[in-house]
Amino acid sequence: MPRRIVVVGGGAAGMSAASAARRTDPEADITVLESGPFPSYGVCGLPYYLSGVVESAESLVAYPASEFRDRRRIDLRLEAPVESIDLAGGVVVETGGDRHRYDALVVALGAAPIVPPIPGADDPRVVVVRRLEDAIELRSRLDGVSSAAIVGAGYVGLEMAESLHARGIDVTVVDRLPRVMTTVDPVVADLVEAEVRRHCRLLLDAALESIEPAGSGGVAAPGLRLTCGEQTLDVDLAVLALGVRPSTALVPSLQALPNGALLVDERMRTSDPRVFAAGDCIAVHHRVLDGPAYVPLGPAANKTGRTAGTVAAGGDARFGGVVGTAVVKVFDLTVAHTGLTLEEARGRGMPAEATDVTAKSRAKYYPGAEPILVRLVHEPGGRLLGAQMAGRDGVAQRIDVIATALQARMGVGDLLGLDLAYAPPYSPVYDPLIQAAQAVRVKERA
Repeated sequence: MPRRIVVVGGGAAGMSAASAARRTDPEADITVLESGPFPSYGVCGLPYYLSGVVESAESLVAYPASEFRDRRRIDLRLEAPVESIDLAGGVVVETGGDRHRYDALVVALGAAPIVPPIPGADDPRVVVVRRLEDAIELRSRLDGVSSAAIVGAGYVGLEMAESLHARGIDVTVVDRLPRVMTTVDPVVADLVEAEVRRHCRLLLDAALESIEPAGSGGVAAPGLRLTCGEQTLDVDLAVLALGVRPSTALVPSLQALPNGALLVDERMRTSDPRVFAAGDCIAVHHRVLDGPAYVPLGPAANKTGRTAGTVAAGGDARFGGVVGTAVVKVFDLTVAHTGLTLEEARGRGMPAEATDVTAKSRAKYYPGAEPILVRLVHEPGGRLLGAQMAGRDGVAQRIDVIATALQARMGVGDLLGLDLAYAPPYSPVYDPLIQAAQAVRVKERA
């Protein structure tokens, strides 16, 4: 009898798992249950679809459903939400009543946007943008929007702010914290804040307390009124970008972090030997922390899905973990980080310090040279813990160098010996990374 594999969730992780399972076991009976109308698509492309940089929603879909059904022989069921999972009996039950027995189950349920329990959060003019169908619906409404509030000043919130600003919408970004983007240290966040203020209104230390229809004299207007601390804000639309939490309510008995992210080993096995998990619902191994961490990013979703599907189908694969690398475009500024911030490292009791260097992205005489801030986070003995960068040119390729160094367990001293590419259009003779490593050495010798 063919091996029965059921995958719950048809996003990047789920479809990677199903495809890897098919490559591993050509005879397996593979079923994917996806609650939405689309299979795997580029979630990170949603802000660019909203802005118009990406013209069609279809271009974000990795493959049409027919590719999985016909060519890969996967029973892909769209708009098929799951009602329950019986781990003891090995059965997945769809909301419509269909039951699917499995020999191996891959949980790829992703993550759900956080919606605060405040009055008015369920108003139809309050939206979250997590799914492709969310973005399609929102884009269809933008022609009638002249003002919007983005609640949340993290990665997604700032990308959404840029997208709506590009559509000519008057944007206000609101956050309850005193700074933007808490995934970087304050010295980098200050640069991000300045860039946001160049394009949008920004309200910090302003917790969202309520949302109600705007109007006066008891007559509601078409817009919304947001109460944020001591301030009120009248807008046509509110976008909630307050982060996500793992969608693991269907499998409460599996071992997980306090936030619900499922714990898995390097083969993506959960605490149930027949159940694997992948994507934004799991805690991945963080190579710098040497322990599990919740890092819901696209590359890891695809890789963990591939690993889970391979092993579920009887093959062997391992996922070695992440170092927490991310990059984001905030208007004209590129911001990136990898490893630990100074705050994170010290919060875990590490004797961490940071060294900052601002250098030119290219030879100073070459047109287009821009300042780039490099912050190296390290221990006094030279152990490299992480890096952050911000600038308008040459950030993405440089953060990847540090990510590679962290993966290879290189120290700050090893950075000095790197043979990095040099040509005036791309770098000064001493690359900003080398300059930062030199600054660390000078500090340690002082």
